[in-house]
Amino acid sequence: MPAAALKNKPLPTQSTAKRSVLFDSPYAPMAKHRLPAGRPREWYVTHNRRLKAMRLAIALLDSGVYLANQAHDETIRSTAEEIGVHPPSNTTCHMVRALMRYSR
Repeated sequence: MPAAALKNKPLPTQSTAKRSVLFDSPYAPMAKHRLPAGRPREWYVTHNRRLKAMRLAIALLDSGVYLANQAHDETIRSTAEEIGVHPPSNTTCHMVRALMRYSR
């Protein structure tokens, strides 16, 4: 095994999670695209919430949180901080857990 693979990963700083969340690769912001015009406002809110929940669920899975009951609100919010998105609402946290529950 190469010596580079044996190095310890740096610990995250100022995390509010009970369990540390480490990422193997950095997350870059997605390219923004315009959404279709003429839809009701609620459609846009739901669409953006689903995208955010999906990004958070993927980041949690990448960090080793595989079960929905391991993804507490504070874990999800600290993951959001790590990947650079605004802290999710309670509804979005619930949606993240639902996505993780049905991803198996």
